Amino acid sequence: MEITKAAQNTRESSFKLAALDSETKNRALRAIAHSLRQNASLILKANQEDIARSKREKLAAPLLKRLKFDEIKIEAVCKGIETLITLTEPVGKTLSALELDKDLELFKVSCPIGVIGVIFESRPDALVQIATLCLKSGNAVLLKGGSEAQKTNRVLSNLIHKASTSCGVPEHWIKALETREDVKQMLALDGYIDLIIPRGSNNFVKYIMDNTTIPVLGHADGICHIYVDEHADLKMAVDIIIDSKCQYVAVCNALETLLVHRARAKELLPVLKQALDKKQVELRGCTETQKIIPVKPAVEKDWKTEYLELILSIKIVDSIDQAIRHINNYGSHHTDAIVTNSKEQAAKFLNLVDSADVFWNCSTRFSDGYRYGLGAEVGISTNKIHARGPVGIEGLLIYKWKLLGKGHLAAHYSGKQARSFTHKKITKECDV
Repeated sequence: MEITKAAQNTRESSFKLAALDSETKNRALRAIAHSLRQNASLILKANQEDIARSKREKLAAPLLKRLKFDEIKIEAVCKGIETLITLTEPVGKTLSALELDKDLELFKVSCPIGVIGVIFESRPDALVQIATLCLKSGNAVLLKGGSEAQKTNRVLSNLIHKASTSCGVPEHWIKALETREDVKQMLALDGYIDLIIPRGSNNFVKYIMDNTTIPVLGHADGICHIYVDEHADLKMAVDIIIDSKCQYVAVCNALETLLVHRARAKELLPVLKQALDKKQVELRGCTETQKIIPVKPAVEKDWKTEYLELILSIKIVDSIDQAIRHINNYGSHHTDAIVTNSKEQAAKFLNLVDSADVFWNCSTRFSDGYRYGLGAEVGISTNKIHARGPVGIEGLLIYKWKLLGKGHLAAHYSGKQARSFTHKKITKECDV
């Protein structure tokens, strides 16, 4: 009952938040960034306590890495907030305008989705990113972080709530939930929550998808590929592979499977192994790969695995078509890249690979809301409706139709004396 009441309050606040002016929202965002910097020691203390407890409880290594929230990450989320402030006001933007008849004008106008329920594991920085993106886009939010980050999340949500409401943001626009029972109840609140965004492991996301009637936006796996084409610059390929796998390993846009064209394998793989050995990356390879470099055998399961660790599976392929088939079959439709000097091959790959993010000659790690200039992200979506790829401001917006008339009646447009619609596009902003 307590969660139901919290959701009711959040929904009521969402209506007020949707109409909040840009100046108030930006003032609140500045206050949040200032508060996080001013209270860094409090945040760090809570995070250190969470990490110590999680180590005692033997939390999985990838989750431990995501749990860490140090001075660098605090500053990073604050800079993300400052980027949000510079973005133009996303709510109330006229997307299209059409004259139906004289003095009868139809506008398609952006508006918030309403109440967003976000459930995530580890990563306290996700709480800040999600909350501030929701605020900028006029959405109220119910947040449920993992128990491993409970103290950190509690401090962060309290700081965000206090800073924002002191600037005039509605009292109940943000609510942090803490228990597993809260999640169970939350998934049943389809009358109050408009969208669920889960962030976490494959099993976790699938559980959310299977246990709610609320629309879910997200992805279960991040099985990302790089295909090294026969026309690739091999030094570039090595650099991109190293960055994609090692720059930050415990994330959904890290490289998990490498596909290499047979014509370049003997030249590339020994050099690549030397570089990856220095990074302590464990390699698993197909039978053809094992003939070129000493690696553990890759089995069927490896092509379907998001490691989130320093492990990389390698497969030699005969053609770009085989690489594309492998990615579309085993991939998670998240982020996949080709390394090649051939524009024709790159175009084929980018057009035929069925993923939210497809890259040419660059690291898979660029698949990120902040790097895309979206002002961070609430998650990565592999859905094919509404939003796809890093979900930033635009992914948290929907639209409404505003029709402005002067006593127009539908009856005037039917019968023998029916008036005709003009359906003329107009260049005009909706000002109401």
